[in-house]
Amino acid sequence: MSGFVDKLERHAMVKNTNGSSSIVIVCEHASSDIPASFNSLGVSKEVRKSHAAWDPGALAVSIRLSEQLDAALIAGAVSRLVYDCNRPPDAPDAMPSKSEIFDIPGNAHLSQSERDSRVKTFYRPFQLAVRRLMERVNDPILVTVHSFTPVYHGKKRSVEIGILHDKDARFADAMLETANDHTNAIVRRNKPYGPEDGVTHTLKEHGINGGYYNVMLEIRNDLIKTTQQQDAMAKVIAGWIVDTCMALKVSGSIQCQE
Repeated sequence: MSGFVDKLERHAMVKNTNGSSSIVIVCEHASSDIPASFNSLGVSKEVRKSHAAWDPGALAVSIRLSEQLDAALIAGAVSRLVYDCNRPPDAPDAMPSKSEIFDIPGNAHLSQSERDSRVKTFYRPFQLAVRRLMERVNDPILVTVHSFTPVYHGKKRSVEIGILHDKDARFADAMLETANDHTNAIVRRNKPYGPEDGVTHTLKEHGINGGYYNVMLEIRNDLIKTTQQQDAMAKVIAGWIVDTCMALKVSGSIQCQE
C-alpha cells in the first residue's frame, strides 16, 4: 500500500497533495489495521478482514479516482473498530462495542480516559489533516468514498451506488440528475444509509461548514472486488464527477486525466 501514497502516518495515508484538481477525496474507512497495542480488540481474523473493520475496495477506487482526476486523497490508516473517523467523539459507534453482528470485546466498557486517548491519537490528527488538505485547494469539492455489503443482517440490498448528502444536496442532486448518462447501476439517494444514520460527519465538518460542494459515495462492494472492477468503477465515477461540476458551473480545475 505504501507504494500508492506520498505520506503514511499513524492517522492518515495521503496521496497527491499537490494535485491540480479542485476535488479532494476522503476515504475514512480505507484500512483494516488494528495496532498491536490493541491486541486485535479481541476479535478474530475473520472479523478483522470483514466489512465490520473497513470498507473493502474503497481505497483502491479512491486511489484510482485520485489518479483519474489528479486530485488529492486522504485515507484513514486504522480500522474503524479502533476509531471511526467519520464519527464525532460523542457518537456511540465511534468506538463500537458491537459492529454489525460482531461483538468487539476490546471496545466494551471503555473508560472515559481510554476514549479520550483514542480521540487524541486518531480522530483529532485525522480531522486536522483533512482540514489542512482542504485549505490547500481553492474552492475545494469534497468527495468521500465508501463501500457497503450486498447483504446486511440477512437482507439483500438492491441498491448498487448510493449518492449521499446531508442538508446541502447541491452536488448530490446534480449527480443524481445525470446518473443514467454514466451508469446502468441502480443508483439511489441516501441509500443504504442516510444522515439519520450518522454517516455524514465528514461532509458536515469539512464541506457544509465551509460552504463547499460535497457528496458521499457508497458503492456495493461486490462491484469493486477485482482490480478490473475497481478501475472501471473509478473511471465511471470520475467522468460523472467532471460532468456534475460542469453542470454546476463550478470554478477551479476539474478534468479527467488521460
